Amino acid sequence: MAGFFGSISTFPCVQDVFYGTDYQSHLGSRRGGMATYDAPTGHFNRAIHSISQAAFRTKMEEELPKFIGNAGIGIISDTDAQPLLFNSHLGRFALVTVGKIDNLDELASEALDHNMHLSEFSSGKVNPTELVGLMIIQKPSLAEGIRHAQEKIKGSLSLMLLTEEGVVCARDLWGRTPVIIGSKDGAFCAASEPSAFYNLGYTFVRDLGPGEVVRLYPDRMEQLAEPLPDHMQICSFLWVYYGFPTSSFEGRNVEDVRNYIGFAMGKEDDTRVDCCCGVPDSGIGMAIGYSEGHNVPYRRAISKYTPTWSRSFMPANQDMRNLVAKMKLIQNNAILRDRRVLLCDDSIVRGTQLRDNTRCLLEGGAKEIHMRVACPPLFYGCPFINFSESKSIMELITRRVIAELEGEEAAANEERVKAYTVTDSPEYKRLVNCIADKFGLQSLRFTKLETLIRAIGLPRGQVCTHCFDGSSFHTL
Repeated sequence: MAGFFGSISTFPCVQDVFYGTDYQSHLGSRRGGMATYDAPTGHFNRAIHSISQAAFRTKMEEELPKFIGNAGIGIISDTDAQPLLFNSHLGRFALVTVGKIDNLDELASEALDHNMHLSEFSSGKVNPTELVGLMIIQKPSLAEGIRHAQEKIKGSLSLMLLTEEGVVCARDLWGRTPVIIGSKDGAFCAASEPSAFYNLGYTFVRDLGPGEVVRLYPDRMEQLAEPLPDHMQICSFLWVYYGFPTSSFEGRNVEDVRNYIGFAMGKEDDTRVDCCCGVPDSGIGMAIGYSEGHNVPYRRAISKYTPTWSRSFMPANQDMRNLVAKMKLIQNNAILRDRRVLLCDDSIVRGTQLRDNTRCLLEGGAKEIHMRVACPPLFYGCPFINFSESKSIMELITRRVIAELEGEEAAANEERVKAYTVTDSPEYKRLVNCIADKFGLQSLRFTKLETLIRAIGLPRGQVCTHCFDGSSFHTL
């Protein structure tokens, strides 16, 4: 995943861009960058840093004095270096992208066959943002170039360009990742998440539609391409996991959705427990809702040690990610002792963190551990936004359990897997029970897909649920 922020104003924008970008830090973990444009001098200024071991704010703060101008963009990225600078027949611009290009190698080969060159390969592979830039400048206008790039890629692509005339923003053709517009006196901004708006004085204007392209000026917004009808497939994990609690997408607040999911599960649950607890951070909102719906106290049986431990997926090495995930959470034995504890978490991907959490809680004195999950089981990798670092769908706990139950051929057979995705089917119940037994849980329940859609509040056809049911292959 990744998140961007851009601003253009009648006054210096550096502070807004710096803090606005920093407020996207929960969306990425590898690189952070900024670029500004100063009209009087005609200068673009840019800096890019690795943020795998230190926060964006820490890395970028010392460089702020070099940035000048009334327009700028920033990015927190899980991919290669951004922003990138281009000088072309469309003018000079800086570019940042959010998404995933599944046919990256194919498009790179096509570009090379047409005598183009790719220079950004310091990581050993093609830089997706550079490739997008090359596709944009193949057309006579930015709007046409952006649409050309979005139609060529398989996956998803939202982007932002800092030009000499303004900040251009474009949302993915299927609306999988959001682009949200804000404004204040003398300034317009755009961001992946609107949590950045409030402390910077911006108010919400609207979400861009799928495929919509706009250019921002200090006093207005100009539409360069209209949104595509019947193309919405916004990612459900924005509410389940990615989104910051204060953010809203398509009018639905993240914390409200998590509370709704927890409340609904608590209401229909007949399990007797002494307290419930959210696995920090994304499980907390669900646990608060569950506490109310099930009429049990909410207790912080697990706390996150935030002063020094980074997010669990920041380190590049999977073993190190697992270690960080374990070390940053500390159980409270005084609350656990002799109690039946119910945990709420956003998802179960591989099961590594669940295994460690369950063991620690039982060692801390818990009498029973129950688990409730904010989404359905994950059966498919995400071809759209880099949700999981898994190299293969066979790393998913669901696929591994199917392999144990029926063999590896069944786990790789999509028709057979479909039977396990149907809520409350015999295969589904068997799978859930096996996962619970594997990790020593007294009970395990996943949110039903219907409940998740109801919580989000958008029509079923407008929400991407591909990782649960494989339903979005057609959009590739």
